Amino acid sequence: MTPKPNWRTSSYTSNDSCVEVADNDLEVVRVRDTKDREQGLMALRPASWAHFVKFTKQLPL
Repeated sequence: MTPKPNWRTSSYTSNDSCVEVADNDLEVVRVRDTKDREQGLMALRPASWAHFVKFTKQLPL
């Protein structure tokens, strides 16, 4: 059974660039736009999401 997504936002979220992430499922990480939740979402493999997060942490702020 697929768990209900547990949506959360980053502590780095600002008013003009908000996303929510649900990573409580072992098979998929879901990402959606906080300002337009009904628009749709991205479903990523956990390894792909981990790679993306690692990459973005290396970018200058």
